[in-house]
Amino acid sequence: MSKEKIVDKSAQRIVQKQSECVKSTAPQNVTVILPAYNEEISIGSVVLLARYYADSVIVVDDGSSDRTAEIAKKAGAEVIVHEANKGKGAALKTGFAAADDLGADIIVTMDSDGQHNPAEIPKLVDPIIKGEAEMVNGSRYLNGLDKNTPSYRRVGQTILDGATKLNSGLQITDSQSGFRAFSASTKNVFRFKAQGMAIESEMLADAGKSGLRIAEVEIGVRYDVDCSTVNPIKHGFGVLFMILKDIEFNKPLYYLTVPGLILGISGFIMGAYFVQDFTMGKSLYFGPTMLMILFIIVGSFMALTGILLHSISTILKDVKIA
Repeated sequence: MSKEKIVDKSAQRIVQKQSECVKSTAPQNVTVILPAYNEEISIGSVVLLARYYADSVIVVDDGSSDRTAEIAKKAGAEVIVHEANKGKGAALKTGFAAADDLGADIIVTMDSDGQHNPAEIPKLVDPIIKGEAEMVNGSRYLNGLDKNTPSYRRVGQTILDGATKLNSGLQITDSQSGFRAFSASTKNVFRFKAQGMAIESEMLADAGKSGLRIAEVEIGVRYDVDCSTVNPIKHGFGVLFMILKDIEFNKPLYYLTVPGLILGISGFIMGAYFVQDFTMGKSLYFGPTMLMILFIIVGSFMALTGILLHSISTILKDVKIA
């Protein structure tokens, strides 16, 4: 018997054991989006379990070379296939458009590798049903970083959370969570430009810029099913680079003006010491003097560029509002 059949039958038994649980009776149509790339082993069970807590499940097969699409369809999902791999951002964009076509009121995004528990879907959609939020972030770290998480993951998560907070202006405890819920009215808020897992931070930046009400709920996660072939350190630097690029355009005063002022002020302080030494008859050394001039020139250029970009950004926002 093939692996996917074993997994699917196991999932069916789990669903049968949960038959005493009551599926949400809320009038909202809940649609789950599962971006998937070569997930034939897990996709069947994830779809079966997600269907128990949602009205529709959409699988966006992002150019898989295995039987992800075939198995997802047999498990009862609406399947959309990208002929080539376009990245998670493009997969989510396709999924949001399809969910809108299906009349979704609430959209839930999940990873398709089995890390997330579909039984927590009702917990995510609850703040939206109650009218308390337009977006809900599932957080693994709502009560602090999990001590069982590897140390390099904890350090990386802290850095990415800090950069995302700076970029989005949101106090989020888990910026890299892929388990989220959205009111369908937010579908036009997001750019869906980032590739890979950087899309998680990009969506938070878009949500913060649009002033969405965001809530967080605690979720669990399984790391024993993480089958990603991407080096986590390489992935972390990639996400951080994307966030910094986003800050450059969204918040140039933070990215350019503040560092520029620090460099410029440092140069002027060095210059004051050099002038004092020169008046006392001491010699000026070529290296430190050139470094002082470099700090002043580069710092002034960065500060002025940041102010200029900020002014242009403000004008463009005013034009859009008008």
